[in-house]
Amino acid sequence: MSIRRATAADVHPIVAMLADDPLGAQREQPGDPAYLKAFEVIDADPHQYLAVAVAGDEVVGTLQLTFTSGLSRMGMTRATVEAVRVRSDQRGNGLGELLVTWAIDEARARGCGLVQLTTDASRVDAHRFYERLGFTASHVGMKLPL
Repeated sequence: MSIRRATAADVHPIVAMLADDPLGAQREQPGDPAYLKAFEVIDADPHQYLAVAVAGDEVVGTLQLTFTSGLSRMGMTRATVEAVRVRSDQRGNGLGELLVTWAIDEARARGCGLVQLTTDASRVDAHRFYERLGFTASHVGMKLPL
């Protein structure tokens, strides 16, 4: 198992993982060219790292890591973990923990003072997973659809 930066060839399997759950099935549209355009923007931004976990030559997991500089907390840089997914046939074997631990290590290596994430309020199993890894529910997240 290895973790590396995603390439354009990885977009299709990443989107398939995003669509493979009850929430993603309602909002994702595999095959839409918008995903490749979004990948190009992400890949060109040095503050973004779209990672994939690979077993053999197959993408089996993914997450996106965003590095945000700010003035608060004495100018601390934060890392935000988003879109953590493990392919359905690979769940339960520790891959999710491997991905998140990798993201924490990458954030530390880049000088971040905090790793943060949001998870949908309905994902109770995910909440337990992140709490087991040391995350705490310290804030209330809000969204405004545009």
